[in-house]
Amino acid sequence: MLGAAGAGAAGYWLSKRSRKPELAAAPLVSRNLSVPADERFPVMAVATGGQVAETVRLAVRALGGIHRFVSRGDVVVVKPNAAWDRTPEQAANTNPELVGELVRLCLEAGARKVLVADVPVNDAQSTYVRSGIGAATRGAGGELIYPEERLFREVNLQGEVLTEWPVLQPFLEADKLINVPVAKHHSLTRVTLGLKNLYGVIGGQRHRLHQRIHESLADLAGFLRPTLTVMDCWRVLLRNGPSGGSLADVAVRRTIAVSTDPVAADAWAAATIWGLPAASLPYLGLAAARGIGTPDYEKVKTQFLTA
Repeated sequence: MLGAAGAGAAGYWLSKRSRKPELAAAPLVSRNLSVPADERFPVMAVATGGQVAETVRLAVRALGGIHRFVSRGDVVVVKPNAAWDRTPEQAANTNPELVGELVRLCLEAGARKVLVADVPVNDAQSTYVRSGIGAATRGAGGELIYPEERLFREVNLQGEVLTEWPVLQPFLEADKLINVPVAKHHSLTRVTLGLKNLYGVIGGQRHRLHQRIHESLADLAGFLRPTLTVMDCWRVLLRNGPSGGSLADVAVRRTIAVSTDPVAADAWAAATIWGLPAASLPYLGLAAARGIGTPDYEKVKTQFLTA
């Protein structure tokens, strides 16, 4: 009885002097995976025609070749737009042939492994199958990453809107990132291109960000700077994006643009496909103000090629 009383007193004493453990703050993270500028090569290469594989290889070669961007032993993440349970012909997702060819290029450069990752809007299993991206990834020797809850890490992106947010782990650990958006219309931002494609690196309630969508896009661009942006303009969703559905909204352009400047790549696609000036897309100006790139795509060195 005495022992029980003593234990109770000790417990009371400890409870009065103990503090509940404070939750650790999310680590501050900023990832710049870009490569140094090289005046020997253009900032952007636009290749048209041929087949997907030869067209993307031609564009990458013009920028100095894949070895400029991927080193032996690198872990590379290829980030397509794989958001929707749609077929390749509907142009709501990145062309699977393009994804597969980029995986092959990275492995040829000596990458230790190539991961293909996204956080889809629709069910990931269905999306990867119907889009063809799953089969293309595996067929090229890449590894498909599913957005399982265990793979998200809470980090502080240090943005104006995006502060503490769950990020899919491969994007926090990769040596290189190749961002591969498909050029599409978007009902909110007018277009969805490279910077909008970075929405697919985060989880959580992303719809909350729509209230300040342009600031959110600039935050993402500042947090994660890709090694290379490969703009898929093979099939373009001109209207009723981002999910589309009707083949009447799709135009076949057979074009792929590759750039080391993600802002210039977005500005080029918006102007070339939809006739939209950079000033009509506020996120481009916000990203440029942060030193991420230039919306004056006409002033950057560009090479146009035909496969």
